[in-house]
Amino acid sequence: MIAGSMVALVTPMDAQGELDWDSLSKLVDFHLQEGTNAIVAVGTTGESATLDVAEHVEVIRRVVDQVNGRIPVIAGTGGNSTRESIELTTAAKQAGADACLLGTPYYNKPTQEGLYLHFRHIAESVAIPQILYNVPGRTACDMLPETVERLSKIGNIIGIKEATGDLQRGKEVLDLVSKEFLVYSGDDATAAELILMGGKGNISVTANVAPRALSDLCAAAMRGDAVAARAINDRLMPLHKTLFIESNPIPVKWALHEMGLIQEGIRLPLTWLSPRCHEPLRQAMRQSGILA
Repeated sequence: MIAGSMVALVTPMDAQGELDWDSLSKLVDFHLQEGTNAIVAVGTTGESATLDVAEHVEVIRRVVDQVNGRIPVIAGTGGNSTRESIELTTAAKQAGADACLLGTPYYNKPTQEGLYLHFRHIAESVAIPQILYNVPGRTACDMLPETVERLSKIGNIIGIKEATGDLQRGKEVLDLVSKEFLVYSGDDATAAELILMGGKGNISVTANVAPRALSDLCAAAMRGDAVAARAINDRLMPLHKTLFIESNPIPVKWALHEMGLIQEGIRLPLTWLSPRCHEPLRQAMRQSGILA
């Protein structure tokens, strides 16, 4: 079972926006050393929207090769074209990914039936474990719990990243699906509570900069230790909030650069973190104990 703290890994770039393979390797080592339980390569935090297909597949392949089976590697392969998602999911399987993470289609606003058919078609086309991903704040498309329930009955759809941040919604999903179906948080601030309700982990932005703390938080919540999980979460709350001071992954890339782990690089239309945001984020990093 894929569970615990799963980092939504950034894709490091240089000042020209070219992929920085040395920094990628450094980040993978960092997560292996710091107790991250799985790596999501080229999800939305990994700027999947602005990587071409060859780059996308190469990042997955390199992460898979370096991890070498020590922890699961989940490949982001969602999109708003069903055909394109099948192509990417097929390529991720060939690159050796353990599972794929597929966001709901953005912009074209399918119906619930359209969502069901989209994900069913991908699942039936590519024999790899697949995790649904609902993040209506970014896609303008909300996959309702009843649709998740229908999809959960398809053999290789193994779970969902529920990133609404709405714990009532999380509970509705948990109540409708079987115990075997994996419900993950996709919202750092509420992840501890969702796991305490029966979720199986957190696909995390904050884990990019605080992997050990997130791993400890998820482990505590999964064993039902609410006091320990909430204590860690309270310490990390300044980060959970300030890492969204501008659109993700702008702040988290700046934070990793501040920690000396990556170069200053991001692709348009995203821009480097605005100067007025530097001090609030630096302050949050200090409060959470990841900067001296």
